[in-house]
Amino acid sequence: MSKKKNIKEEEMEALIAEKTELNDRFLRLYSEFENYKKRTNKEKVDLIATASEKVILDLLPVIDDFERAIQHNQNMEEISILKEGFELIYNKLLAILKRFGVEEIVALGETFDTDLHEAITHFPAQNEEDKGKVMDVTQKGYKLKDKVIRFAKVVVAN
Repeated sequence: MSKKKNIKEEEMEALIAEKTELNDRFLRLYSEFENYKKRTNKEKVDLIATASEKVILDLLPVIDDFERAIQHNQNMEEISILKEGFELIYNKLLAILKRFGVEEIVALGETFDTDLHEAITHFPAQNEEDKGKVMDVTQKGYKLKDKVIRFAKVVVAN
């Protein structure tokens, strides 16, 4: 009987050692996971806080151009040069937005689509093919990589 007791005691000690080892591994994994969660949450907060930095850095030269244009145009008498300067700045701004995946929602003449357009008013259509079409755009809409970030405000013919 004492041999049987020794075997049972050895099994019990082995099980206790295994339990202790598994518990230790579990605690280590749990701690690592908690650290991972804290680190990723901090990275997300940092990313959100600085997400617009690249866009802003690209927009700063446009502000510089506007400031130069304002300063230069104080004594400007030639309006065509003024118009050309503003067009250049406008095109530069559009190019920056395009690089970041911003695109205008084409609305004028298109069929009214609630996923892209917001109807601000309706008026009777002149003919049948104009029904349900966008006849005027009061505010352009924009998408950021396929996601509508601002709906186009439109006038629709019914």
